[in-house]
Amino acid sequence: MRLLCFSTLGFGVCCGLAALAPNEYLFAAALMLTGLAALTFMTASNALIQLSTTPMMRGRVMALRMAITMGGTPLGAPIVGWLADHAGPRWAMSVGASAGVMAALIGARLLVQQRRGRLYPWPQGAHRQSKS
Repeated sequence: MRLLCFSTLGFGVCCGLAALAPNEYLFAAALMLTGLAALTFMTASNALIQLSTTPMMRGRVMALRMAITMGGTPLGAPIVGWLADHAGPRWAMSVGASAGVMAALIGARLLVQQRRGRLYPWPQGAHRQSKS
């Protein structure tokens, strides 16, 4: 979970750096770091979901994850495209930056609550296989 929070924060920060880049070389460097953070997040979230799901439900859970991941793009892309057309590409990159930072803050808060024992990642005993 910490890796997810750090990669999400890295994504947001790197998107912000790309939005503020004064030339194309720094923009390209920021985008490479943004891609690295996004790839790290996707790999870590995939592993976390598969390892924390019971084997019997893993296929269904992964199908839902893919539906949400792929289904969110057609909803968000026109909004960010409209913003880029009307306000400029820097503002569109800033939306990605703010979304990444906000997601990292939410994840960090959940991580703190989990460590304090107020939040359980799954119901008690759900991660164990039944011996029937």
